[in-house]
Amino acid sequence: MSGELFRILDGNTFVVSDARGDIEASLTDPTGLFSFDSRFLSKWILTVDGQRLNPLSVDDLQYFESRFFLVPGTGTVYVDAKLSVIRRRAVGDGFHEELTILNHDTSPVDLTVRIDAASDFADLFEVKDALKKKGTYSSGVDDGKLVLRYERETFGRETTISASAPAKIDEKGLTFDVHIGPQSEWTTDLDVVTAAGAGGVYVRPKYDRGERRAQPNMERSLERWLGDAPRLESDSDSLKVTYQRSLVDLAALRFSPPVVGGKSLPAAGLPWFMTMFGRDSIFTSLQALPFTPELAETTLRALGAWQGSRVDDFRDEDPGRILHEMRYGELTAFEERPHSPYYGCADATPLFVVLLDEYERWTGDRKLVRELEGEARAALRWIDEYADLQGNGYIWYQRRNEETGLENQCWKDSWDSISYHDGRLPGFPRATCELQGYAYDAKVRGARLARLIWKDPEFADELELQAADLKRRFNRDFWVSDGEYFALALDTEGKQVDSLTSNNGHLLWSGIVEKSKAKTVAKHLLGPRLFSGWGIRTLAEGEGRYNPIGYHVGTVWPFDNSFIAWGLRNYGFKDEAAQIAAGILDAAEFFDGRLPEAFGGYGRDVTKYPVQYPTACSPQAWSTGTPLLLLRTMLGLEPVEEHLLVDPALPDSIGLLALLDIPGRWGRVDAFARGRGMLEGRLAAARA
Repeated sequence: MSGELFRILDGNTFVVSDARGDIEASLTDPTGLFSFDSRFLSKWILTVDGQRLNPLSVDDLQYFESRFFLVPGTGTVYVDAKLSVIRRRAVGDGFHEELTILNHDTSPVDLTVRIDAASDFADLFEVKDALKKKGTYSSGVDDGKLVLRYERETFGRETTISASAPAKIDEKGLTFDVHIGPQSEWTTDLDVVTAAGAGGVYVRPKYDRGERRAQPNMERSLERWLGDAPRLESDSDSLKVTYQRSLVDLAALRFSPPVVGGKSLPAAGLPWFMTMFGRDSIFTSLQALPFTPELAETTLRALGAWQGSRVDDFRDEDPGRILHEMRYGELTAFEERPHSPYYGCADATPLFVVLLDEYERWTGDRKLVRELEGEARAALRWIDEYADLQGNGYIWYQRRNEETGLENQCWKDSWDSISYHDGRLPGFPRATCELQGYAYDAKVRGARLARLIWKDPEFADELELQAADLKRRFNRDFWVSDGEYFALALDTEGKQVDSLTSNNGHLLWSGIVEKSKAKTVAKHLLGPRLFSGWGIRTLAEGEGRYNPIGYHVGTVWPFDNSFIAWGLRNYGFKDEAAQIAAGILDAAEFFDGRLPEAFGGYGRDVTKYPVQYPTACSPQAWSTGTPLLLLRTMLGLEPVEEHLLVDPALPDSIGLLALLDIPGRWGRVDAFARGRGMLEGRLAAARA
């Protein structure tokens, strides 16, 4: 399939098609109808009198609904069409499509309308890795419906297709003999329903056709979501567009895993990552805390429920470890992939404690902190008892599942992301610098929770001593003295992996950087080797593996920049944080308000627009959350006991910024800021 693709989604159910609304997928093509990591529809092609249609336009009505406007083929020169076709599609438990054909002629017309349908039932990993199926397929007509089915032992997936208009149904699709009078139209409703089961027993959703067509619950849910979020006022129209897009995309990415009883957390991103990821869900929840704190609560509960409880080499599981990824597809069911769940990341566990503390600071929800005390203590124990593979007080990672486990278990998880200045790759285990920052932050925050809420001052004292010792050793062992920045990692011999990277910004966010070193670190981050003008590159120009369109070796990641901006604010570098916000928000305007997972690291003096990274996920959760965190950093929002401190520093491009009805332990408050020379800071007070 070539050309632009169009997506509608709801949680981890999504449809990807071409501009005609057709699906014509291959084993390696991420198009089709997907749900719970399986492709339920790989072919969905509409023809009229045996001919494919030509697209006129596509309306993205909502994230869950699109409308395709089509005409029969007219060749290279357009001739006024006597027929037009409208396909209105909404995703749900599968999708509903309203197909309408309009006859614009003064004479009646007889047509043969055909929908060809099929499914390869590919596991998402099979699509991504081009793997073949091992089960058996069947298709047939049952009770006036086309039923497509795939079964392998106890694993089964089913797609049922039905129509409201009379149709001839065969094993490969539906045919309609249509008569349309002059200046008239013909309509049918098509329902594609997904189900899971085996042995002929399948669990199918229950609804009537009217409910499915109108999608009332999804529309009301989006209205409530937008209505509950803080209201943005600004003289920057592009910022308002970006903010609205972020809220809508975050709503689209909401995912309700069975363990949380209908509540939602953010799935990671379309198309490959529409499921629960520990790291991604935590980072996105942190970004969204001032706007939608309920995401953080659900994320904490879900990750706590799935926390590791044993040593399992296949899943890289340890007691106390927070999961990396949860999958529901065929390969996971048959343990050909370890994602049930898979625990191979080294950062989600300390970040779990960071999120728990930040959530309480914003919401005052001590009840949840008490409920998750055991999980938080287990996470803190994991840092010392299981993550310290070298016995020197640092977090290290090395996969135990050599076949299907992740090699790099930090957020820069591609194969070549961790390299020396000269481009060589270190061996394993590896101790990347940001992991130590997260561990330090987790101990500091864990001490606060232990002292104030768990009423365990001895544990708090112990954590504070550990954090102070970690900070001292880290600033000695990771500091590249001749370059005056922190090394990316330590290798197995304790030597520095000495490339200059954006990870230095995460160190500022964690608070592990000694104040005497912070100014030099900030100077590097905003210097020409790292800062492109649009944002901070993952790897600095001049490093051995630098590539402006390499996944983690020179691209700009919006999420990365948002946490760097937060870190700069924490150390008092307000203007530098505003400079990052300006670059990323300028880039967002070129992407129509939807920041991608990553974009090219080319300098702004080289290109007048940010260069797209070819395989970036979009929408992607932590990119969607980036404008939200940048709003926090620009306004300088910081919870201080029962109040919200506002200490703004705006980019030159924004003269006025107001965020109204910010939720938190203080109720709802407003924050205002004016441009440079007119900065206003105040302690926000709850309105009556």
